[in-house]
Amino acid sequence: MIDFAAVGQSLDLLFSNFGPWLVVVPGIVLGLIFGATPGLQISMAMAIFLPMTMYMDFIQAMLFLTAIFTGGSFGAGIPAILMNIPGTSSAIATAFDGYPMARKGQHNQALGVALASSVIGALMGYVVLFFMIQPLSYMVLRLGPAEMFVVILWGMTLIASLKGEQVLKGLVAGFVGLLVGTIGFGEIGLARGTMGQTYLLDGVPVIPAMMGMFAASELFKLANKGFIVESADARKVKVSEIFEGCRMAFRYPVVMIRGGLIGVLVGAVPGVGSSVSNLLSYIETKRRDRDPDSFGKGNPKGVVASEAANSSSEGGSMATLLALGIPGGGATAVMLAAFAMHNITGGPQFIRQQTDVVYAIIFANFAQVFLLVIIGLLFIPLLANIVKVPMRYLIPSVLVLAVMGSFGLTGNMTGPATVLIFAVIGWIFRHYGYSVPAAVIGMLLGSLAEKSLLHSYQISGGDITYVFERPVTLAIFALLLISLFSQPLMKKLKARQEAAQS
Repeated sequence: MIDFAAVGQSLDLLFSNFGPWLVVVPGIVLGLIFGATPGLQISMAMAIFLPMTMYMDFIQAMLFLTAIFTGGSFGAGIPAILMNIPGTSSAIATAFDGYPMARKGQHNQALGVALASSVIGALMGYVVLFFMIQPLSYMVLRLGPAEMFVVILWGMTLIASLKGEQVLKGLVAGFVGLLVGTIGFGEIGLARGTMGQTYLLDGVPVIPAMMGMFAASELFKLANKGFIVESADARKVKVSEIFEGCRMAFRYPVVMIRGGLIGVLVGAVPGVGSSVSNLLSYIETKRRDRDPDSFGKGNPKGVVASEAANSSSEGGSMATLLALGIPGGGATAVMLAAFAMHNITGGPQFIRQQTDVVYAIIFANFAQVFLLVIIGLLFIPLLANIVKVPMRYLIPSVLVLAVMGSFGLTGNMTGPATVLIFAVIGWIFRHYGYSVPAAVIGMLLGSLAEKSLLHSYQISGGDITYVFERPVTLAIFALLLISLFSQPLMKKLKARQEAAQS
């Protein structure tokens, strides 16, 4: 239900004076810069500037932090497209087709597709948040560890599709990533896979590992190339082609809407967020497409699916924060700290007593999305010039940036060492045809899968029949089976029909 009296009060809060809006443009720019710089996380930017919000009122503080969040969600896709370096884990799937588009000289179009998809995805997320904040929070509470484990299992089984016909290699890569993700102290306090090294007790740092496997290994492959884009004509930065890319995104409304819905639902689950939603959206789009083999080779649908999902997950994670007082990820955890600084507690009581503030935050985010279009269009042409940089300068610069960024993340040499080690591992994977994305997905989901399985075991007392008492778990498991076997069955039926006709 929409409280129209609270809606009026929220508009009065936002527009009675111009103060709250003074921080929005700087926030979006900061988010774009941190998101577009490999190794600098959106949550890091929000944490760095969190102390400034102590001197703001609550509405202004939330507008500033959510502006960084909005800008960073799109900014992370820029290096993913131009350099195959996802700015954050939420842009992993953007690199799958965005970077091949850039290599073909379609970097302008790819950036335009990403911007349009990101804007529409964020709008969808906040529209759903506006109408469904209370029902969505109730749905999230219904998801227990058993449901979470089956959702993760679903994602892991779909990993094989990332390698097309080489299903076994995709599964092996995903399983290796899963094992790497469980290194360090587990839920029961035992250290696994550390080989006696104390710096592995907290696990392998995922972001430096991701940077090594994606970026550094790709740079090794390009060492003999002159430029990222070989053709001199294709290296030009054209605003008209960026606009063409924006229009291109709207050719795939079903992909955009599906990605947006996946982003909202997955983003609302605490601890999952955009890191998983962009991958699930990409995999589901590829599975449903008539030409799945075109993905990974520069299909714009892959960029649309990823960017729509990772941006709409903002709305889902905000729903969890506002309705339950539970952060959906690192960025919303910083926002929760801002709540505490202003002596405000999120949750059902907050929604009931300060509905006008909740609506004000949502309406402000609508405005931020439109500002992102303007600022993004000014920001993109500047960054797109990176395709003009010769590889002899770009490779060492990017490697130095990756190493420095990883050092900033870990605070010691573990980060740089992880980048270099996983660069070699990534190169080996690429050389022998194993899926680098599948391995990274496994690393991201490893600890979460273990935690969900252990909690399910503890709740059920080891009784497997507990699963049959969970209808939501069974429904998700049924979807897993359908998505896994529907495509092979359809291919067999089609082959039989063609054989019968001939």
